[in-house]
Amino acid sequence: MITTLLIANRGEIACRVMRTAKALGIRTVAVHSAIDRNARHVREADVAVDLGGAKPAESYLLVDKLIAAAKASGAQAIHPGYGFLSENAGFARAIADAGLLFLGPPATAIDAMGSKSAAKALMEAAGVPLVPGYHGEAQDIETFRDAAERIGYPVLLKAAAGGGGKGMKVVERESELAEALASAQREAQSAFGDSRMLVEKYVLKPRHVEIQVFADSHGNCLYLNERDCSIQRRHQKVVEEAPAPGLSPELRRAMGESAVRAAQAIGYVGAGTVEFLLDSRGDFFFMEMNTRLQVEHPVTEAITGLDLVAWQIRVARGEALPITQEQVPLIGHAIEVRLYAEDPDQDFLPASGRLALYREASAGPGRRVDSGVAEGDEVSPFYDPMLAKLIAWGENREEARQRLLAMLDETAVGGFKTNLAFLRRVLAHPAFADAELDTGFIGRHQEQLLPAPAALPPTFWQVAGEAFRQSEAARVRGDDPHSPWSGNSGWRAGLPSATDLHLACGDERQVIRLRGTAASPIQLKGERVTLEQDGLRRQHLAIRRGETLYLEWAGELRTVERVDPIEEVEASHAHHGGLTAPMNGSIVRVLVEAGQKVEAGTALVVLEAMKMEHSIRAPHDGVVKALYCSEGELVNEGTALVELEEINA
Repeated sequence: MITTLLIANRGEIACRVMRTAKALGIRTVAVHSAIDRNARHVREADVAVDLGGAKPAESYLLVDKLIAAAKASGAQAIHPGYGFLSENAGFARAIADAGLLFLGPPATAIDAMGSKSAAKALMEAAGVPLVPGYHGEAQDIETFRDAAERIGYPVLLKAAAGGGGKGMKVVERESELAEALASAQREAQSAFGDSRMLVEKYVLKPRHVEIQVFADSHGNCLYLNERDCSIQRRHQKVVEEAPAPGLSPELRRAMGESAVRAAQAIGYVGAGTVEFLLDSRGDFFFMEMNTRLQVEHPVTEAITGLDLVAWQIRVARGEALPITQEQVPLIGHAIEVRLYAEDPDQDFLPASGRLALYREASAGPGRRVDSGVAEGDEVSPFYDPMLAKLIAWGENREEARQRLLAMLDETAVGGFKTNLAFLRRVLAHPAFADAELDTGFIGRHQEQLLPAPAALPPTFWQVAGEAFRQSEAARVRGDDPHSPWSGNSGWRAGLPSATDLHLACGDERQVIRLRGTAASPIQLKGERVTLEQDGLRRQHLAIRRGETLYLEWAGELRTVERVDPIEEVEASHAHHGGLTAPMNGSIVRVLVEAGQKVEAGTALVVLEAMKMEHSIRAPHDGVVKALYCSEGELVNEGTALVELEEINA
């Protein structure tokens, strides 16, 4: 019997598990780090337990504290979510040893598939085709160098115990191998507590197609169709859909039955996903098995009408699967996008800070939002940067695509950079509409998906200026239409009839002169600003927060701030040749010292944020004049890290 469930995770997956648990009448327990004490998953739980610390290794990865939290709260079961300890066999054993239920597979199954190397060997013995690679125990650089030469570059380094793109590096040539291996090992150790790696041939233009499997303790196992997860950045999924476009029933059956055989071979119980690379000829190669619920499980739920978390709970109780393979539904099409706190224009560097604005798409048929944040929350640099998932279902793929585009149009996020506009460009791209999918999609269409920033037109600045002025008037008059302040003439007692407004949007600055005209073609009503021009009337989202205006323009939410020109000049003075932190994070390695000569491209400092490493490299040949950081230090975006003096030719 499960009456109380502890979720050993955070963010949107913790909130999503709680939603099903509460629907089943189960009391929920949240755990949290010190900096997550006011997070949304904590607010939504019935009980919350403080684990302390900030980084995962100080909180969400502490098995003893999680077991103690379950016992103290009266929980009979633990759901691991995904990431953190979800694929840790030691955690599953500790839960069983404590007399608790683990809402996941047996520890033996995690052992078999939790190591990518062991899983490859198992699949090879079972006759499942594999991508050429090395999956052995030796972890020295010479072993990897020999393997890479045998396989042929480019190769892909992967964490043996991980997933989600952590500890994964593409290596194009031998000279890059040592640095990439060391970085991938550090990422893997930080994210999973295991630095072991494997290396594979990097297959060009593959599709990433995965099979959702589910098994109970009575020997039943079935597959719940497939998902296409080919749209990826930095080897991490961004867009997922089900079913996979263009997959024939025969190929679906072949991949599904192969996935079921893999699960049965290790005595699997619960939800799992078998991932394959699919080439253009229809040949598929086993990649790995994720012994947990996947981030993208909502698209499977959308096309089957099933609740996979409810299935997990029922299977943990000892119940049998409620349907057979022949009864698995496949209805319509579903697409999911992952909304991240990151800057697509800066190689998707993670972002963090206060969520000054957060608006979700409205609910309705075929619409779903799974989120782990709310307006006003702090997004920390210590955890995964995903804010929410938007899922749309339609009777066909095009209907789902159009519905999801509409949902993205209704979504608004402010306070830091996100990939919201990038997601819209992906979904709107003709190649995506035509289902021309493979893992190189983003790189191939980079010019359209990541266009160079263009100067904002004068109309934008005039609309922004009017929105600022009219929102200020609304504040003064209290939105009373009969107030003497309710006119939009621009007149103020004691002020000149024309005023200058200094505005900034990104790197652009403009001075807007607002004149006291009686009738403006730009009108702000509520959170919409209307522009009437050449007989056309267009509406733009315009939300004011303090001295910041969030204005939708050309499909992107722009952040416009009122600035003091004197303060701007003073703030522009910085160290000559200074290299600054591109995002909030912690210093993992300082690779140089003051006085050292370096060549262009040399890694100077390694910064960790959102469980990923980012190297700060020398933009030119030079001499390290000064270091402003040390290993283990937490730094904010814009903090000076290294001062590099250019060597004169």
